[in-house]
Formats: sequence, C-alpha cells, structure tokens
Amino acid sequence: MLFSLAVLTFANSASKVAVLTTPAHSSPTQLNAADPPPQIDSLKRPLSEWLLLLMLAAVQFTVAVDFVIMMPLGPQLMRIFGIDTPAFNIAVSAYAGAAGVSGLGAAFFLDRFDRKTALLMIYAGFAIGTLLCALAPTYQTLVFARALAGFFGGIVGGISLAMVGDLVPDARRGSAVGTVMSAFSVAQVAGVPLGLYFADMLGWHVPFLLLAALSGIVWVFAIVRLPKVRGHIQASRGETPLRRFLGILANVNHLRALALMSVITFGGFMIIPDLANYLVSNVRLNSGELRWVYLIGGGATLFTMNGVGRLADRFGRMRIFTIMMCCSIVAAFLSTHLPVVPAAVAVASSTFFMISMTGRFVPAMAMITSSVEPEHRGGFMSVNSAVAQFSAALAATMAAWVIHDGANHQLVGFGKVAWLYVGWAVIGLWLASGIRRAAVSSAHAVEAPASSGG
Repeated sequence: MLFSLAVLTFANSASKVAVLTTPAHSSPTQLNAADPPPQIDSLKRPLSEWLLLLMLAAVQFTVAVDFVIMMPLGPQLMRIFGIDTPAFNIAVSAYAGAAGVSGLGAAFFLDRFDRKTALLMIYAGFAIGTLLCALAPTYQTLVFARALAGFFGGIVGGISLAMVGDLVPDARRGSAVGTVMSAFSVAQVAGVPLGLYFADMLGWHVPFLLLAALSGIVWVFAIVRLPKVRGHIQASRGETPLRRFLGILANVNHLRALALMSVITFGGFMIIPDLANYLVSNVRLNSGELRWVYLIGGGATLFTMNGVGRLADRFGRMRIFTIMMCCSIVAAFLSTHLPVVPAAVAVASSTFFMISMTGRFVPAMAMITSSVEPEHRGGFMSVNSAVAQFSAALAATMAAWVIHDGANHQLVGFGKVAWLYVGWAVIGLWLASGIRRAAVSSAHAVEAPASSGG
C-alpha cells in the first residue's frame, strides 16, 4: 500500500524535522489570503518538510478511512441492522456531531499545549473509539461508538492542519495542505476498497478492527518522529481560555473563514453520505463495481489534490477555488441525476465528483489557515473543525428530510440536493473573496529540537 510505503520512508529517513517559519507581513488588512506568492523559488520544498507532511498524512489517512468507510458500508449496514436511509444518516451524523462538540471544547485549551502532545493524546482516543466500533453488536451501540470515535477524530484534523500552518511557510502552504489532504485520496484508493472487500468476505466489523490496529502502529511512529511544536505556547498563555476563545470569534476575518468552511462542508454533505446508496439502489451498481468507484475516484484525487495545491500557490488561491467550485456544481448535478448506466459511466461521473469536491478544499483550507495568527491557530483550527463537523451533521440530517426510500429501496428526491448545492456554492465564492491573510511577526518563529523524538 502507498500508505505503508510513506510511513516506512518517513521512519527510516527522518531523524530531524526542520521547523519552518511563516514570513512576516506588514498588515493583515492589505494582504488577501488568495494572493499568489511573489517568489517562485520559495515554492521548492526541502526533504525535511516532505517527511513532516508524510507523517501528518499518515495520521490523516486513518481518520479519513474511519470516516469515509461508513458511507460505502451503508447498504450492508442498512440490511444487517434493518434500518432505513434516515436512520443510517443518524449514524453518520453521530460522528460529525460529536466531533463538533469536542472541537469547540478543544478551542479553549489546545493552544496551551505542545502540538505533538495534544495530537498523540487525542489520536489514542480515536483509536480506542474505532476499536469499539468494530465490537459494536447492535445499531444503538454502533451509533455510540461512532460518536466516541468522532469525539476524538474530529480534533485530529484540526491539530494536523495547525501544525502545517505553524511549520510550513505561507508560499508553500497551499501545496502542503494538498499533500496532507491527499491522505483522503489514499483512503479512497486503498482503505475503502480493501475495507469493502474485507466487509464482504469477513463481515462489516473487520474494517474497523484492522483500522484500529493500523492506528496503533501510526501512533507509535508519531510519538517517535513528530517534532514538538511549542512556539505558540508563550503567546497563548498570556490570555485566559475564555478570552482567547472569544478573541477568535471576535475577529471578523476569522468569522468569514469559519463561514466558508461551514458553507463548503454543508453543500458537500447534502450529497456525499447517500451517494453510495444511490449508486447501488438507483444506478444498480453491485458491491464489486462500487469498489471501483472509490478505487478509481480516489486514485484520481491522489494526483489532482496535489496539483490543485500547486496551481493555487502559483496562480492564486481564489482563482483556483472559483474554478473548482464551478466544476463541483456540474459534478453535483451529474452525480445526483444519473439513471441506470453502465458501470464505466457511473465510475467516470463519480470520479469527476470526487475530483471537484476535494479540489475545492485545497485552496479553501490554504486561505483559512492563513487567516489566523500562530498563537490562535490551534484553537481556531479546532473551532474550524467543529464548524465543519456540525455542518456535516446538519447537512446529513437535512438531506434525510429531502431524500426518502421509494419502491425497491430506491432513493427519491436525491436530485433536489444538487439545486441546494448551487446556492451554497455561490455563498462560498462570496465568502472566500473577502478572506485576508493574518499578520505574522518574526517573534513567532520556532526552531526544530535537536531530536524530533519525545
């Protein structure tokens, strides 16, 4: 697996991670977060930075598989537990809702700790929650276990992106975000097809069991190899947790960035949770063909996410974000209005959907991470993760009001969510156009420790 190769490469080669600083800016109101960097030479990424991003991508991979695997398992879980589409959406929403709650709570204290320590503690809780998912005997206990996994897993992404924001210069941050987020592509290429295969052969519990074991292995590599990140602590300790939290929310630029995350997440999750069910029930794909949807679609996004990040760094984040949002509108209509078609057509349509949906997030996350000061970045990214998770939970719940099961378990009303997506896309473009890059002083520069261990 590509994931295993990445982790082994990191473990064998990385003895030290150089912690990079974000360039200082004169004024946060004069710089747009979507502006391209002025120096092309600054886009060259050192090896130490690649190794850091691969480690964070490995962490993101396990969280991504844990979250994404639920959706293609939907038809099997609905059959085994005897539940309908709205009940399945509740199971999806449980993860997202719990992640939102924990994200808000973490915003009060996360910036007071070393990023590595916080990541390791929370990631351990995520692994335990995933193990409980594998052991769940009933639908109710599965929902509880999903909520527990989400409670911890929802914060992991925020800490990882905060580390990217702390350690990677702004000129390379777009492609850095694309590299870390490519873990979602690897999850679709390797994790989801393999998970579906083991679920078909051995039962739905097995993917979660294997994922819990893999998370334990990644945790060991992380505790040995990730660097400590403490440059933000001194500034954050000058404020009480409540004052820091209110300071995050009082910043208009922060609020605009949070609103952008909410909008693009909400629009996507009106469609994503039920797409696998639609392909099986309405387009008539079988489980083997469904695996190809995630294998090919995820494989394509593995390349396109990094490409989109590089394009955003060179040509401007707002420009690339606009292009990807327009593509996502077309993809939303294609994917939600597919009739019974050959599997190749369904796979092609789904691949375009995955490319455009994931492509929106790369420039968007680069703009969002650049909108906040380093001393507030951990707390802000926790709030950002919470906003995304709450938006996903609400979107999945609202989709259940629009979509219902018809004859022969076909989904009825799925095409309506594409029209709702258009409105969210337009709002997202307006919000992104006004996000500004935060001012960062050289006082927040941090240095790599002599050893990355500990």
